[in-house]
Amino acid sequence: MAGAATILPLELVDRCIGSNIWVVMKTQREFVGKLLGFDDYVNMVLEDVTEYEATPQGYKKNKLSKTLLNGNNICALIPGGAGPEA
Repeated sequence: MAGAATILPLELVDRCIGSNIWVVMKTQREFVGKLLGFDDYVNMVLEDVTEYEATPQGYKKNKLSKTLLNGNNICALIPGGAGPEA
C-alpha cells in the first residue's frame, strides 16, 4: 500500500543514526544528541547529549556523555534539531 516515495516513521529514525536529533519528552525534559541506535519500542541511545529541563526561570542545561531514553516517554523527534534554545 505504501508508494515508492513513502517513508515509514521508523525508516526516518533509522536514517538519523549517526546524526543529531532533538527528542522532546512527555515530561519537562528535552534532549539533543547524536543518535547511536534505537529498538522497535523507540528506546533510544544518544551520545554527546545536552539535557534541557524546563523551569520557570528558563531552561536548565546538563551535559551527558551517553543516555538511554525510554520510548514510552518520547513525545516528538526532530531530526537535525538543535534544541529548545536554538
